[in-house]
Amino acid sequence: MISFQDLKQKEVININDGKRLGFISDLIISSEDGRIDAIIVPQKGKGILSSITKTNRLAIPWENIKTIGEDTVLTDVDELILEKISE
Repeated sequence: MISFQDLKQKEVININDGKRLGFISDLIISSEDGRIDAIIVPQKGKGILSSITKTNRLAIPWENIKTIGEDTVLTDVDELILEKISE
C-alpha cells in the first residue's frame, strides 16, 4: 500500500513522449466506492502560484497509470486525454 504523502513525492512522467509532467498535488476519488479516479498534476511553466491554485492543473485518469516506482509514476497518455481542470 502507498500513502498520499508518498505519492506526492513522486514525479509523473509520460512514457508516450518522455515528458516530465510534474509532481502529484491531489487526487480525484470516487464518492461511490472510494477508488482513485485521477491524479492531479499542476501544469509546468505557469508560475509559482500554479501549484497552489486550482487552475492550470491536469487530471490524469487512473487507468493511464502504468507503474508506480520508487521515485516516479509512469503514465501513458495522449494530450487529448490530459484534461485541464479549473474550479
